[in-house]
Amino acid sequence: MSYDLVVIGGGPGGYVCAIRAAQLGMKVACVEKRGALGGTCLNVGCIPSKALLQSSHLYEQTQHELAEHGITVGSVSVDIATMIKRKDKVVSDNTAGIEFLFKKNKIDYIKGAGKITAAGTVDVTGETNTTLTTKNIVIATGSDVTPLPGVTIDEKQIVSSTGALSMTSVPKKMVVIGAGVIGLELGSVYRRLGAEVTVVEFLDVILPPMDGEVRKQMQRLLEKQGLAFRLGTKVTGAVASEAGVSLTLEPAAGGEASTLDADVVLVAIGRRPYTEGLGLDSIGLAANARGFIEVDHDYQTAVQGVFAIGDVIGGMMLAHKAEEEGVAVAELIAGQSGHVNYGAIPSVVYTHPEVAMVGKTEEQLKDAGVAYKVGKFPFTANGRARANGCTDGFVKVLADAKTDRVLGCHIIGPEAGDLMQEVVVAMEFGASAEDVARSSHAHPQLGEAIKEAMLAVDKRPLHV
Repeated sequence: MSYDLVVIGGGPGGYVCAIRAAQLGMKVACVEKRGALGGTCLNVGCIPSKALLQSSHLYEQTQHELAEHGITVGSVSVDIATMIKRKDKVVSDNTAGIEFLFKKNKIDYIKGAGKITAAGTVDVTGETNTTLTTKNIVIATGSDVTPLPGVTIDEKQIVSSTGALSMTSVPKKMVVIGAGVIGLELGSVYRRLGAEVTVVEFLDVILPPMDGEVRKQMQRLLEKQGLAFRLGTKVTGAVASEAGVSLTLEPAAGGEASTLDADVVLVAIGRRPYTEGLGLDSIGLAANARGFIEVDHDYQTAVQGVFAIGDVIGGMMLAHKAEEEGVAVAELIAGQSGHVNYGAIPSVVYTHPEVAMVGKTEEQLKDAGVAYKVGKFPFTANGRARANGCTDGFVKVLADAKTDRVLGCHIIGPEAGDLMQEVVVAMEFGASAEDVARSSHAHPQLGEAIKEAMLAVDKRPLHV
């Protein structure tokens, strides 16, 4: 079986790469061993977690927020089996959708594990053992859960994000190890459903990539909701028994050990590149010290005709970043000018309120010695946010002090992820804060907070 392109990995980067290559006239195969397309994101990550976040948010709203709208309900309870069943259907509907797109674009979906045995050759072991020959190979195998020494994941009492998405009951006490995106999102789900949740983080801050002001405000809001934090703390061991899990903790800076008990422990300390079984050695290709595959500006590895994209090459480990790289590498292989602007890739935390960022933080600009201006606007001064009863948070814009070009934006607030897209487009086109401020925004809408923050860069907001 001979192809123009074989993609190994059917996650967001891989399947999008395959579709774009097929659109460009290539004969394409995508090798995926999971048995379902969509990768970690669709099957055990982004999509199922958002389904549970939505369900748990509705439950919390029904319990605590409907009365102020004049809506009276009786006793409210959680049927977690139905909640999980709905989540599973959301996932299966999406994976079926990708299979349809493969058929539409005449892409061969080959179920099995792909191993590169030579440049231009991929052996597949799975439902059908076969050898594929191809002009080009794209490695898009993504990432896996980072293990924590001394803490063995069994997906029952000590779970990864995968196990946390399929629990059959709500634990009374839950400890989340890691105060990053995954930990806070899934911790929020089970806190809303009734668990007592404690987040243990090695660093002294939550959400380490975010702007410092955003981190502080978000921690206050999550604590107000009921999440407890133990920052600057490392977990050195875990013992599971019928009674639950006992964690051994130590101050990150050193000090006396302590213990913390829970019914369920979620390990969410990050992800690592997945290259197992790829056969990199057989083509003289090795991962770097951190496990990532190194590529040049065209996503070409050290081996001609072998490319890599997504989590496996590092950078922002985000589904949409992998998708952009998938499109870019397909276009480059086709002789076009594929490109990804890494300075305008947004990042979102789907808690309530949401947190979103794009571009530089204040800390990064200070460290780089860049002169900048700040514009801020609170959602308490936004009419639609007040009408919706979601006034926590703010929009913060960072612009170049000389050129007024938007360098970064940080939002805590309702629909922050969707609101941020306006700023992403503005940055993609090199817009100034004044450009966005002069754009008409419909009233009443949450997006007016973006306009006002842009006006605030020049110290002329209208509604605060």
